[in-house]
This record gives sequence, structure tokens and C-alpha cells, in this order.
Amino acid sequence: MRACARVGLLLAFAAAASPVPSDPPVEYIQAVEFPYYLCPQTLWERELVWLKNLGVHTVEFSVPWNWHQLPQGGFDLTGRTSPRRDLVGFIRLLRRLGMRAWVRPLPPVAGWPNHGVPTGAADAGAQRAWLKALESVLTTQTASHGGPVAWVEGGALSIDAARPPTPVVVIPADDPNALRRSRAAIAGTRGALLWTGLEESLYPAGWEANAGSLLQKGAVDIGGTDRRDAAALSRDAALLRNWSPLLPGFQPVAMPKPAAGKLPDGVSAVELASSAASAISITNQGARTFYDELRAVEAVSKHVIAIPKVTVGPGESLWLPLNVSLGPKGLCRECTNFSAVERIVYATAELLSIEYENGILAMEFAAPADAEAILQLERQPVGPYLAAGKPADFDWDDKLFRARLPIPASRAAGHRVRIGIAMEAPETSAFFNDAKRLIVGRKNVVSTSYSSPELAARSRLRLPEGYTAAATPQPEGAIDYEIAVPADAVHGDFANLALEADGMPLGRARLELFRPATIRIAQAIRLHFGTRAELEPDPPVATIDPRGGSNLDVIIRNNWPGIQTFRLEAAGEGLDFFPAKQEISIGATDERRYLLRVIATPGITGLRNWHLKVTGAATVDLPMRVVLLPRGRTVVWSADLDGDGSPEWVLESQKARAVFSSEDEGRWMEFTSKETGANFLPDRGAFAAAGPVQARAVGERLEISGKGWTRAISLIDNALTIEQTSPLPADNLTAQKQGNLTLSVEHPSPTRAVYTLK
Repeated sequence: MRACARVGLLLAFAAAASPVPSDPPVEYIQAVEFPYYLCPQTLWERELVWLKNLGVHTVEFSVPWNWHQLPQGGFDLTGRTSPRRDLVGFIRLLRRLGMRAWVRPLPPVAGWPNHGVPTGAADAGAQRAWLKALESVLTTQTASHGGPVAWVEGGALSIDAARPPTPVVVIPADDPNALRRSRAAIAGTRGALLWTGLEESLYPAGWEANAGSLLQKGAVDIGGTDRRDAAALSRDAALLRNWSPLLPGFQPVAMPKPAAGKLPDGVSAVELASSAASAISITNQGARTFYDELRAVEAVSKHVIAIPKVTVGPGESLWLPLNVSLGPKGLCRECTNFSAVERIVYATAELLSIEYENGILAMEFAAPADAEAILQLERQPVGPYLAAGKPADFDWDDKLFRARLPIPASRAAGHRVRIGIAMEAPETSAFFNDAKRLIVGRKNVVSTSYSSPELAARSRLRLPEGYTAAATPQPEGAIDYEIAVPADAVHGDFANLALEADGMPLGRARLELFRPATIRIAQAIRLHFGTRAELEPDPPVATIDPRGGSNLDVIIRNNWPGIQTFRLEAAGEGLDFFPAKQEISIGATDERRYLLRVIATPGITGLRNWHLKVTGAATVDLPMRVVLLPRGRTVVWSADLDGDGSPEWVLESQKARAVFSSEDEGRWMEFTSKETGANFLPDRGAFAAAGPVQARAVGERLEISGKGWTRAISLIDNALTIEQTSPLPADNLTAQKQGNLTLSVEHPSPTRAVYTLK
């Protein structure tokens, strides 16, 4: 019966506990390039939260001088002319997330027009004005003031921020050798590792690095769905989360020759040693799997030890732990129950973290293949042992006091697998009861239980900065905490909670943060870039029939861990909503559809704004937009769809949608079938050249005027016709097929072209 209880405890620990992130690296920095000006502001929060949850604490970015300097004079650093110029908001977001900034304040800016230098304004006086404007923003946001700005390059700014360490190893995120190269940099244990090209970049209209494309490929697509090329970064972030504070103390050690005399061609290994922990970084660049014994030197005894059955697949790199203390000087910051001699002798999988709580020693590994860990202990574990959440056998050597723990191979992301073994029956214990999430801006009840009422009375709850909690004692020594989460906490981030008593840690929980509700419109359009990249405009836009009306599906997800009631009210000038008011109860972490019928006042068309006001379980006023499109007609409308401060122009019929830029000489950005959602233009669009244009709606046509030419564009059903007062530039479009739909291209004359979806 007791063994079953211990298995349940281990299963709960393995499922609920996650490594508590350590402080960001100080001596050794891993940073990710994040050019905020190439990413719609609405995506900043999502992408930064994702990076932080990976374990990345530092983002590096340039501040393009010519982007923030306005043509009429002065600077925009707050986003008044474009959301992507809101450097102040970006810095504040980093501060809310507890992330660090590595800033490049002066040109050159890689991949940016004129390298970031304003045309005709690069003299010393203009530069001083630029730096003064930057200082006004960054001075109070340095790390010494509790802000995110930790490093600034070049020394040009008179602010209290250090220069980044050197050398800097720069690795493109999609480099096929990224893991090998990054592990070589980490093994160097000095300087910084900078990942570039991680995020797919979307240039503001008129600011693309070349006339070829608005979109620059990255390891992560703009929709945030494809992150496969970020695998090497994910592996390194998981590793450095706990190893980085130990790296400065490492020294390279000459490894003994293997039994075969040398490692196979393509296989390399480096041993790094310190008194608290050592490691072997091994990489296989060969075509065959390495499966053999390694020999290493123990840092303290200087004895040579053999590490058998090391498996490293082709293209794989592993960071193998060696002589890692189980005490607080090693990877586990709170393992005070272990003596100085208790340690991990070695493991043949990559060690990511160690935790000790309520008598259970848990470790997380990256294990591409079956492996094992050898522990030197002072007492025999009481068991049981769990590997990947399942009971498993382990070997115990009574003479050497060593435990051999099998580590199963993992197919999970990053090959991550957790193992846990009960070292001793805890005299005292405390747990968070089924706590999984916290709601931003609300008071959340989190229940805790204890092994005795006396322990509960002596316990306390540790919270992140800015959080507060009120305790309510419950029968049998349990305590319910009402935890207030700050309103400016970020959706998707995590909060680390801990219980302790008498100065000893008892229980931990890492809870994800959610806004009270997530609301979206099912019929919202998406802006397409090529055949793959999509961006949903914010506020969302949906097309409706103004006369007969159309249904909108408002999808509401209740993020509370309990049933909640939401009161919805829709209103907009010239629009009637049925029902205009609605009360909806939604189950815990569930979603429901609110069917809303929209009818317009007779005689109006085009783009109309409306609001969805939500009260009750959430309080929010959401801006929305609809396009009024009469049947059999075409409507021309304009809005800033990609959040760059420059409006796009749209022609829309019942069957197709065409999007044009007001920059880049009226770049044709998109031609999409509304039936299939397929875009038939490449991500560079068509007719792109440098320079802004004047655009206006003329009835159901769009008229675009440039230098010495005027272009008339009409859309009838699924056929788009372009006529120009001078010969049209080359469109570089040919007939193509997507699914059952074909784009045909006709050029009846040099000044006229017809594009038809059929």
C-alpha cells in the first residue's frame, strides 16, 4: 500500500513539477535577435513569451535610426505614426516579462535600407540628436534601475549599461549545423551566443531591404505554427537554463585516449571540469552512429573513469554530465538534503535539471537514445523509481552505494524525459492541489495540503514580485490561497510558486497565466504573403452582406478553471446586431460560439467599425470591423492590415480578394480565392518598385497614381483587370494551379492585363 502511494506521488511530481527557471546567464549570454520593427506589434507578446518559455532570457536588436526619424523632423519612439515604432512599448513589454535587452543603437542595421542611416542626416549633430532621443527612453530602463536594458553596444550612449561580452558567436537558426556549432561555442564558456534569423520578418511597406519581397524567411513562420527549424535553439535553451551559472568555473581537461586509440572520424569530444560539476560535450558529424566507451578524468580525484555505451547519432550533440554534485553547489539549487560526496558519477544522456522535493530526486534529460545515469549516494533509495512516468527497475550496489538508473529514449520535443526516485520517506510534505493555471488581473484560489496541521501553521507561500495572496485555513491543516495576479502580467507566461516551512522547500508549482477569456471571429479574413504565410489583421475584419445580413461566429474561450458567465453587447454605427445583447455561460477551459447576425443600414457599403463589449467574467471592449459587400457587387476599402502604419487597399467581390499597397509603387500583394483561401501571388507580390503612390476608390474600381502614370483596377467576380495610362511593368506571373483552381494571365495589350481564377 505504501509503495502504491509512493508511485502516485512520483507520478504527480513528474507530471506537475517543471524546472523553475534560474536567473539569466551573467558571464555567458545566449541571445536571440528580435528585430521588433520587422514584426507586427500584435505578435510581439506571443513571440517573446514563447522565447522566454524556451529558456531564452535575452533578446538582441538594433534600433534603426532612419525608421524612427520622421521626414517632417523629430523622432517617433512611442508608435504614434506606426505601431512598429513603439520602442517604449517594446522595452516595457520586456520589463513585464523579466527579459533582458542587448541594444545596438547606431548603424549599421543588417538587412535594413541604407543600413539604418537617414538620407542626408548622418552628420555628427544629427547623430547626437538621435542618441539624445534614445537616451531619454533607455536611461531609466537599464538593469541597474530594475529594467531590461542590460547591454548596449559601442559605448555611444551615456547610460548605465555594460557592453556585451566578447567574443560573440553568431549562428543562423536554420543552419543545419546549428547544434554542433552552438555546442562548440558553449564549450568555450566565454563570450556570447547570438541566434539570428529565428523569426520570419515582415517589412513595413516601403522599407523592404530590396524590391523583391516583403517577407524574409525565418526558422519560425509569421503564424507561429512552424517552429521545427528552432530545434537547436530549444535544445540549447533547455541546457543553459541551469548549466549557464556553472560555465565560468569550467576549465578544459585533456581527455584520455579511448580504448580504440582515437575517436572515429567525424566524432569529437571535449571535457570541461570544475569542483561542483563537469561535463563532456560530444558531437558526431559522421554518417554512422557512435556507440562506444568514453574515458574521462574526475576533477577531484584525477582518476580516469570509463563511461560505457555512449550513443550519439549522426548530426547529434550531447552534453554529458560528469561528477555533478547533488548538493546546492551543483545544478540543484535547493538540494540541501545531500552531502558533498553525493553526486551523479556520469550519465550517457544530456542532463538538463535536478530537483529534490518531498523526498523525491527528479532529473530531466535529453535522451535521443537509451541511456543510464550512475549516482553515488550515502543511503539506499527507498524507491520506487519512475522513468518517463512509468515504474522501472534500477540496480543498487550495496558495496559502492551506487544506483544505476536506466533512462529511456524519448521521442518528445527535444528528446526530453524525466526520471524520479524516492530517496527517503519525507517526514514533512506539502503539495499544490491540482493547480494548473492563473488568470491575469483576477484573484485565483489555489489549494495546498500538508502532512500535518502543525506544518501548515509554520508554512508560507513564496510568490513572484507584484503578486499578493490571502490565506484561508481549511480543515485538516489545508490552506486555500487567494492569489491576485497583476493586471499587466502577460498571457502565456508562467508564475513560479513555492511552499516552504522552517526555511526548507516543500512544494513547487509552475502555473501558466491566461487572460480571463480569449475571443475571436471565425469568419475573420487573413492577409496572405505567398502561398504559405498568413497574418490575421488586428482588429479582425469580416465580410457581410449588408442587405440580407450575415452571421458571425464569435468564439469565446473561458480560460477560468470553473464555469463563468459572460455578458456580450455588440454595437456599431450604421449596423444592427441580433441579438445585440447576450448572456452566455461557458464551462471550465471550454469555448462556445455566439451566433451574431449583422445587418447594415440601407445605402452604406465599405469598411465599418463596431465594438464587442464583454462584462461579467471578463471586462474588455474589443474593436471589430466588417466589410459591407452587396451581392453581385465589388467594394473597395482601405485599412492598415499588417500593422506597419501604412494602409493597404482592397478590392473584394463575392469570389475573390485583391490587396494593394499604398507604398512600393502600388505593389500588388495578394490575389486570393475566397472559396479555397488560396493566394496566387508570390510573397514578393507583383508590380513592386520604390516609391509611394496615391490611391482612391472610384466607384467599384481602385485608382492608383504614381509618377507619370495612373493605374485603374477592377474586380468582377473572379476576374481582375488592370489598365494603365503607360505600359505596365512586368508582373512575372504565369498560369498556375492550386488544387482545383487555376490562375490564368492575359496581356491583351502593353497597358492592359487580365487575371482570372477559374
